[in-house]
Amino acid sequence: WGTYWTLPATMSVAGSRLLHLNELLRQSSRTVVGVSSKIISRERYQSKLVVHKVSISCCSSVLQTFDKILIANRGEIACRVMKTCKKMGIKTVAVHSDVDSSAVHVKMADEAVCVGPAPTNKSYLNMDAILEAARQTGAQAVHPGYGFLSENKEFARRLAAHGVTFIGPDTHAIQAMGDKIESKLIAKKAKVNTIPGFDGVVKDAEEAVRIAGEIGYPVMIKASAGGGGKGMRIAWNDEETREGFRFSSQEAASSFGDDRLLIEKFIDNPRHIEIQVLADKHGNALWLNERECSIQRRNQKVVEEAPSTFLDPETRCAMGEQAVSLAKAVQYSSAGTVEFLVDSKKNFYFLEMNTRLQVEHPITECITGLDLVQQMIRVAKGYPLQHRQADIPINGWAIESRVYAEDPYKSFGLPSIGRLSQYQEPVNIPAVRVDSGIQEGSDISIYYDPMISKLVTYGSTRAEALQRMEEALDNYVIRGVTHNIPLLREIITHPRFVSGDISTKFLQEVYPEGFKGHQLSDSERWELLATAVALFVAAQLRSQRFLGNLSDELETCSHVCLPGNSLVCRFLQVDLDGKRVDVSSEWNLASALLPVTVNGTQRTVQCLSRSASGEIDLQYLGTSYKLRVLSKLAAALNKHMPEKVPEDTSSILRSPMPGSVVAVSVKAGDTVAEGQEICVIEAMKMQNSMTAAKTAKVRPYSSALSSL
Repeated sequence: WGTYWTLPATMSVAGSRLLHLNELLRQSSRTVVGVSSKIISRERYQSKLVVHKVSISCCSSVLQTFDKILIANRGEIACRVMKTCKKMGIKTVAVHSDVDSSAVHVKMADEAVCVGPAPTNKSYLNMDAILEAARQTGAQAVHPGYGFLSENKEFARRLAAHGVTFIGPDTHAIQAMGDKIESKLIAKKAKVNTIPGFDGVVKDAEEAVRIAGEIGYPVMIKASAGGGGKGMRIAWNDEETREGFRFSSQEAASSFGDDRLLIEKFIDNPRHIEIQVLADKHGNALWLNERECSIQRRNQKVVEEAPSTFLDPETRCAMGEQAVSLAKAVQYSSAGTVEFLVDSKKNFYFLEMNTRLQVEHPITECITGLDLVQQMIRVAKGYPLQHRQADIPINGWAIESRVYAEDPYKSFGLPSIGRLSQYQEPVNIPAVRVDSGIQEGSDISIYYDPMISKLVTYGSTRAEALQRMEEALDNYVIRGVTHNIPLLREIITHPRFVSGDISTKFLQEVYPEGFKGHQLSDSERWELLATAVALFVAAQLRSQRFLGNLSDELETCSHVCLPGNSLVCRFLQVDLDGKRVDVSSEWNLASALLPVTVNGTQRTVQCLSRSASGEIDLQYLGTSYKLRVLSKLAAALNKHMPEKVPEDTSSILRSPMPGSVVAVSVKAGDTVAEGQEICVIEAMKMQNSMTAAKTAKVRPYSSALSSL
């Protein structure tokens, strides 16, 4: 071929474009001294590029970025940024609230500074304290992560005034794209498809009703600032518009300090597909393919994947080009995400642009081979992009499940708090990535987002990625808090999801009566019962061995269990109403995970609890099932035991989650009707209306608003 190629030191061989040495020199903004390299040759072998040998050494000035970066965030995203910083040889500074003093991101950083008490407006949103932390530690740059101050133009401006680099776009782009009203106008000028709506600020609830009537129901009411599903409501009539305006404005003010709202046409039953963009300060911009984010609850994403099963190459290219056009229209420089709604005919409409690193960025990294945090740091330092559009691949398939401390049986996930008494990530499974910022013993509190981790699996095909996700969810151990793994596992194994037949209404359509957990088939029911019985027998046999009684004769439940000849009793035959079920396992009862084989089918179950009364709580196929296995004698005596009568809670207003009472809509002595709002609870940045379960009179109560 007569061409010699080399690799820049910042790029890995896998999934990267090979660059000519002269191109490497042109990309550097500094003078390069003493660059030496061994040559690699390019040859064709079955249409594949073969790299023979690579060795590069160059002076540190070529790749020099920052000596120290402060991460103005917490949890998993702070840890994620720190990992790349350490890889690049950059020291890190963590900021934390007083309740986060022992958090994982604090331990991971080279330095840590407390910036205030637990409430976010006094700590992670406290610009003065964070600026002072940067000054004290000598941090040269700040990475904001996502949420908090990541899209706050005033924060970026104040950092610049103090000579500290903001690792993100400039204030103009943040202002233009952070304001949904202005961003929509800019998108129209850039010839980006937009949703019909009112291009202005809605003043009050009555104006919202008038505008909604002009646009035509249904409409989407949403905060002009911010994102992440906060301050968003769908309204189908005038009353829902008034209520949506009230809640959206309150949530927007609480989350973003800006209560301005806009209204636009709600596109019913769409897909939510977003384009990752990457741009530098030299006018270069790329689109890094799409992410499918249609599985949502309360406008917040639950499961994402890349690429989308729905897009063809032409639509993907059109969406990517419009995303880049929008980025260039505001002179964008950093990683950002342009979100679209896509209808059944592949028509797509601009939704918003997030001027920050997106929560679900790992799946883009999996299919492109790019480290987006590293790219953001390079761009912030002034380096041009290393790649061209033709170099961006789609290699394989990646899926992300957001693991939350939530109760999935309540509105698909109401926040849960508690301490992680046992925690084990499934990182022993190949091609599994877990981005988390917690550990065993960590607290999930009311002050912050209830995310536990982002569980990511990768495969050469979608089927392979899905199979690994299923295995990873079964092997994920979380004890001490309620979590949404039952819902996640049901989603990724549902026939509609597997076939790619999804939309933003997936959860409501698949579970119209709410999520009820996995519904067992007959064969699965036999598997579960046989596993519980075998576990009961294995536990009793272990107890007998401790007592020195090695007899295989064992009185069990009313079903017959025949242990094998081995003292470890790996194989058991269980007779269930005349149906024989073979169960085998190592029966390590001290392990959180219990691999079992039932009639030749391999499963991983978790024994969440066992009691002396025979109660067993098993996590099977993601869902927790409470069973009771009794010996014949215990079963005969059990009928004489009194049953606990459930508490009558119809006259009690009980919050489904811990939080703060931010508004009370009634007073003592009022007669309220069934379904009438009593108060509003705020928890983990979301507001929830509490309603009466029946017609009743309100008793005297304390009028002070307080935490529950």
